[in-house]
Amino acid sequence: MKVLLLMGLGALFFAYYWDDNFDPGGLDYLVLNHLGAAPAGTRVRSSQSTRWLMQMNFLSYVQLTSSALPSLTDSKGSLVVVSSLLGRVPTSFSSPYSAAKFALDSFFSSLRRELDVQEVNVAITMCVLGLRDRASAAEGVRGITRVRAAPGPKAALAVIRGGATRASGVFYPWRFHLLCLLRSWMPHSRAWFVRQELNITTPAAA
Repeated sequence: MKVLLLMGLGALFFAYYWDDNFDPGGLDYLVLNHLGAAPAGTRVRSSQSTRWLMQMNFLSYVQLTSSALPSLTDSKGSLVVVSSLLGRVPTSFSSPYSAAKFALDSFFSSLRRELDVQEVNVAITMCVLGLRDRASAAEGVRGITRVRAAPGPKAALAVIRGGATRASGVFYPWRFHLLCLLRSWMPHSRAWFVRQELNITTPAAA
Protein backbone atom coordinates (compact mmCIF):
# COMPACT_ATOMS: atom_id res chain seq x y z
CA MET A 1 0.00 0.00 0.00
CA LYS A 2 1.34 3.39 -0.99
CA VAL A 3 0.22 6.43 1.01
CA LEU A 4 1.25 10.03 0.45
CA LEU A 5 0.58 12.47 3.29
CA LEU A 6 1.20 16.13 2.54
CA MET A 7 1.39 18.78 5.25
CA GLY A 8 2.53 22.34 5.70
CA LEU A 9 4.64 24.39 3.30
CA GLY A 10 6.19 21.19 1.98
CA ALA A 11 2.89 20.43 0.27
CA LEU A 12 2.95 23.76 -1.54
CA PHE A 13 6.48 23.20 -2.85
CA PHE A 14 5.58 19.62 -3.73
CA ALA A 15 2.67 20.87 -5.83
CA TYR A 16 5.03 22.96 -7.95
CA TYR A 17 7.69 20.28 -8.47
CA TRP A 18 5.62 17.07 -8.60
CA ASP A 19 5.42 16.80 -12.40
CA ASP A 20 9.18 16.88 -12.88
CA ASN A 21 10.45 15.01 -9.83
CA PHE A 22 7.87 12.51 -8.60
CA ASP A 23 6.11 9.51 -10.10
CA PRO A 24 2.84 8.83 -8.19
CA GLY A 25 2.40 5.40 -9.77
CA GLY A 26 0.79 2.79 -7.53
CA LEU A 27 -0.61 5.37 -5.14
CA ASP A 28 -3.45 4.07 -2.94
CA TYR A 29 -4.08 7.04 -0.61
CA LEU A 30 -3.47 10.75 -0.98
CA VAL A 31 -4.01 12.64 2.29
CA LEU A 32 -4.12 16.41 1.90
CA ASN A 33 -3.67 17.98 5.32
CA HIS A 34 -1.92 21.30 4.99
CA LEU A 35 -2.93 24.87 5.67
CA GLY A 36 -1.44 28.29 5.70
CA ALA A 37 -2.09 31.38 7.76
CA ALA A 38 -1.85 34.94 6.50
CA PRO A 39 1.81 35.97 6.05
CA ALA A 40 3.22 38.18 8.77
CA GLY A 41 2.84 41.88 8.13
CA THR A 42 -0.30 41.62 5.97
CA ARG A 43 -3.78 42.74 6.83
CA VAL A 44 -6.27 39.96 7.56
CA ARG A 45 -8.63 40.95 4.74
CA SER A 46 -6.05 42.27 2.29
CA SER A 47 -5.92 40.94 -1.25
CA GLN A 48 -2.34 39.79 -0.64
CA SER A 49 -3.20 37.60 2.34
CA THR A 50 -6.33 36.28 0.62
CA ARG A 51 -4.31 35.33 -2.46
CA TRP A 52 -1.78 33.50 -0.27
CA LEU A 53 -4.49 31.62 1.62
CA MET A 54 -6.24 30.56 -1.60
CA GLN A 55 -2.95 29.32 -3.04
CA MET A 56 -2.01 27.36 0.07
CA ASN A 57 -5.40 26.15 1.26
CA PHE A 58 -7.17 25.54 -2.05
CA LEU A 59 -5.20 25.75 -5.29
CA SER A 60 -2.38 23.47 -4.09
CA TYR A 61 -5.02 20.84 -3.17
CA VAL A 62 -6.43 21.06 -6.69
CA GLN A 63 -3.01 20.77 -8.33
CA LEU A 64 -1.94 17.78 -6.23
CA THR A 65 -5.27 16.04 -6.82
CA SER A 66 -4.99 16.54 -10.57
CA SER A 67 -1.52 14.97 -10.57
CA ALA A 68 -2.51 12.01 -8.38
CA LEU A 69 -5.92 11.20 -9.85
CA PRO A 70 -4.73 8.93 -12.70
CA SER A 71 -2.79 6.75 -10.24
CA LEU A 72 -5.66 6.68 -7.75
CA THR A 73 -8.02 5.71 -10.56
CA ASP A 74 -5.81 2.75 -11.48
CA SER A 75 -5.58 1.55 -7.88
CA LYS A 76 -9.22 2.34 -6.99
CA GLY A 77 -7.71 4.41 -4.22
CA SER A 78 -8.84 7.09 -1.80
CA LEU A 79 -8.44 10.83 -1.57
CA VAL A 80 -8.64 12.21 1.97
CA VAL A 81 -9.15 15.96 2.21
CA VAL A 82 -8.69 17.53 5.64
CA SER A 83 -10.75 20.71 5.83
CA SER A 84 -12.30 22.82 8.55
CA LEU A 85 -15.63 23.66 10.11
CA LEU A 86 -15.06 27.13 8.65
CA GLY A 87 -15.48 25.56 5.21
CA ARG A 88 -19.09 24.75 6.10
CA VAL A 89 -20.09 27.39 8.67
CA PRO A 90 -18.68 30.92 8.29
CA THR A 91 -17.82 32.86 11.40
CA SER A 92 -16.31 36.21 12.28
CA PHE A 93 -12.65 37.24 11.81
CA SER A 94 -11.93 34.45 9.30
CA SER A 95 -13.20 35.64 5.92
CA PRO A 96 -10.18 34.80 3.65
CA TYR A 97 -9.49 31.47 5.40
CA SER A 98 -13.16 30.53 5.34
CA ALA A 99 -13.39 31.41 1.63
CA ALA A 100 -10.54 29.01 0.84
CA LYS A 101 -12.13 26.21 2.86
CA PHE A 102 -15.55 26.76 1.27
CA ALA A 103 -13.83 26.47 -2.11
CA LEU A 104 -12.39 23.11 -1.00
CA ASP A 105 -15.81 21.80 -0.08
CA SER A 106 -17.34 22.94 -3.38
CA PHE A 107 -14.52 21.58 -5.54
CA PHE A 108 -14.30 18.13 -3.99
CA SER A 109 -18.07 17.73 -3.68
CA SER A 110 -18.36 18.46 -7.40
CA LEU A 111 -15.42 16.16 -8.20
CA ARG A 112 -17.11 13.34 -6.27
CA ARG A 113 -20.20 13.71 -8.48
CA GLU A 114 -18.09 13.74 -11.64
CA LEU A 115 -16.25 10.56 -10.65
CA ASP A 116 -19.55 8.91 -9.79
CA VAL A 117 -21.19 9.57 -13.17
CA GLN A 118 -18.00 8.43 -14.91
CA GLU A 119 -17.99 5.25 -12.75
CA VAL A 120 -14.50 5.99 -11.47
CA ASN A 121 -13.97 4.10 -8.21
CA VAL A 122 -11.99 6.71 -6.25
CA ALA A 123 -13.32 7.55 -2.79
CA ILE A 124 -13.24 11.15 -1.58
CA THR A 125 -13.40 11.66 2.18
CA MET A 126 -14.00 15.22 3.33
CA CYS A 127 -12.88 15.77 6.92
CA VAL A 128 -14.50 18.67 8.77
CA LEU A 129 -12.36 19.39 11.81
CA GLY A 130 -12.41 22.05 14.48
CA LEU A 131 -9.62 23.79 16.34
CA ARG A 132 -6.85 21.38 17.31
CA ASP A 133 -4.56 21.72 20.31
CA ARG A 134 -1.52 23.00 18.46
CA ALA A 135 0.41 26.02 19.63
CA SER A 136 0.17 27.77 16.24
CA ALA A 137 -3.59 27.24 16.01
CA ALA A 138 -4.17 28.49 19.55
CA GLU A 139 -2.10 31.60 18.92
CA GLY A 140 -4.00 32.38 15.72
CA VAL A 141 -7.37 32.58 17.52
CA ARG A 142 -6.18 34.01 20.84
CA GLY A 143 -8.75 36.48 22.17
CA ILE A 144 -11.25 35.72 19.40
CA THR A 145 -12.94 32.45 20.33
CA ARG A 146 -13.95 30.67 23.50
CA VAL A 147 -14.12 27.26 21.85
CA ARG A 148 -11.94 24.54 23.41
CA ALA A 149 -9.35 22.89 21.19
CA ALA A 150 -9.83 19.21 20.42
CA PRO A 151 -6.99 16.70 21.05
CA GLY A 152 -4.88 16.35 17.91
CA PRO A 153 -4.36 12.54 18.16
CA LYS A 154 -8.11 11.92 18.38
CA ALA A 155 -8.74 14.12 15.36
CA ALA A 156 -6.03 12.24 13.46
CA LEU A 157 -7.63 8.91 14.40
CA ALA A 158 -10.99 10.12 13.08
CA VAL A 159 -9.34 11.09 9.78
CA ILE A 160 -7.56 7.72 9.48
CA ARG A 161 -10.74 5.81 10.26
CA GLY A 162 -12.74 7.82 7.72
CA GLY A 163 -10.16 7.28 4.98
CA ALA A 164 -9.82 3.56 5.69
CA THR A 165 -13.60 3.02 5.52
CA ARG A 166 -13.96 5.26 2.43
CA ALA A 167 -16.50 7.43 4.26
CA SER A 168 -17.79 10.43 2.34
CA GLY A 169 -17.52 12.70 5.38
CA VAL A 170 -15.83 12.89 8.78
CA PHE A 171 -16.83 15.35 11.49
CA TYR A 172 -14.67 15.83 14.57
CA PRO A 173 -15.85 16.60 17.16
CA TRP A 174 -19.11 14.87 16.16
CA ARG A 175 -21.28 17.84 17.18
CA PHE A 176 -19.99 19.73 14.14
CA HIS A 177 -22.20 17.56 11.96
CA LEU A 178 -25.24 18.97 13.75
CA LEU A 179 -23.93 22.52 13.40
CA CYS A 180 -23.48 22.02 9.65
CA LEU A 181 -27.05 20.72 9.35
CA LEU A 182 -28.33 23.75 11.26
CA ARG A 183 -26.78 25.99 8.62
CA SER A 184 -29.43 24.84 6.14
CA TRP A 185 -32.31 23.98 8.44
CA MET A 186 -32.23 26.79 11.00
CA PRO A 187 -29.84 29.56 9.92
CA HIS A 188 -30.78 31.92 12.77
CA SER A 189 -30.13 29.25 15.39
CA ARG A 190 -26.79 28.44 13.75
CA ALA A 191 -25.79 32.10 13.97
CA TRP A 192 -26.68 32.11 17.68
CA PHE A 193 -24.52 29.02 18.37
CA VAL A 194 -21.57 30.50 16.47
CA ARG A 195 -21.87 33.78 18.40
CA GLN A 196 -21.67 31.97 21.73
CA GLU A 197 -18.16 30.77 20.88
CA LEU A 198 -16.86 34.22 20.01
CA ASN A 199 -15.25 36.76 22.28
CA ILE A 200 -17.50 39.56 21.06
CA THR A 201 -15.50 42.22 22.86
CA THR A 202 -12.65 41.72 20.37
CA PRO A 203 -12.59 44.53 17.78
CA ALA A 204 -12.64 43.60 14.11
CA ALA A 205 -9.17 43.14 12.63
CA ALA A 206 -7.92 45.91 10.35
